[in-house]
Amino acid sequence: MRENPGERDPIEAKVHEIYADVAKPRRPVRDPRAAVEVLEREFKLIVDERIVALTYAAFMNGRPVLFEGPPGTGKTEIGEALLELWAGRKPFLLPCSENYDEYKVIGDFHPLIAMQKGFNEESFIPRPLLAALILDAGVLVDEIRRSNEDFQNMLLDVVDKRRIVVPELKRVFHARGPGFQVVFTSNPEDIAQNDLSDAFLRRVVRIPFTYPPREVEARIIRLRIEENPRLDSNAMNLILEAISKLRKSGLAHKPGTAEAVAWARMAQALARLRGRSSVALQDVYDAALSVLAKRVEDEEIVSSVVGEVFHIAPLQR
Repeated sequence: MRENPGERDPIEAKVHEIYADVAKPRRPVRDPRAAVEVLEREFKLIVDERIVALTYAAFMNGRPVLFEGPPGTGKTEIGEALLELWAGRKPFLLPCSENYDEYKVIGDFHPLIAMQKGFNEESFIPRPLLAALILDAGVLVDEIRRSNEDFQNMLLDVVDKRRIVVPELKRVFHARGPGFQVVFTSNPEDIAQNDLSDAFLRRVVRIPFTYPPREVEARIIRLRIEENPRLDSNAMNLILEAISKLRKSGLAHKPGTAEAVAWARMAQALARLRGRSSVALQDVYDAALSVLAKRVEDEEIVSSVVGEVFHIAPLQR
């Protein structure tokens, strides 16, 4: 309680000063069908209306959402976009790691100011999770499996009760509206990760992600690349065929749609440098290894698969 009712809360003032320009407002879009159109037009994303509806239904029920699937399936981009459309404000991104704790996401104290003036509101520095709650914005928690169980439970407690307790300040901050929602992403095949607890899995709405159908992936690539130099349908088909074969191969890093887009863009850049008005198959072929082979041990597989698709001798390293 502020001593002076007209005085602005110092923590909220800090949040607005630090984060308001980052979490920029926009008009909310909470109708799934309208959201699908906005996602394609503004975000260059092709999203199944079912995914939008399930996510929004979870938000309406106060449940966090878990987007789970292999890399390159759009989990992070789609999660951020849906949080923005729902809240009408840019969401906050928390990229997880093993050493993440409440001090890195809720707030901590400036060492020098705390030594001089104590552990109080003046020395307290609000972090993104608290800022999102105060600003009524969404939070995208990326790669939740890379965090520890204590951190997962802390996040779920915040989402369940829609409040954050800061014991050092003897304060409780409450969510102001429906915009404060959480989307988690997870890649269950990631080796640098921890298991998700039963308590966590019981409380989230899990939405599985897979690689898109071929025709949808083609649409996504067309949305993301430039019109010139032109990429014709034959080159597009070869890219999609090679990507499909690599996903079924023993490649350690399976290429997602993001890699398909990057490959097409690299081919366009090569064509532009070579003075072409359209992308030649040689441009597509030459761009493959640099984009698709993420590790030295991947080079032989990529070279073999792309060479087979293009009916050309294996790519040279």
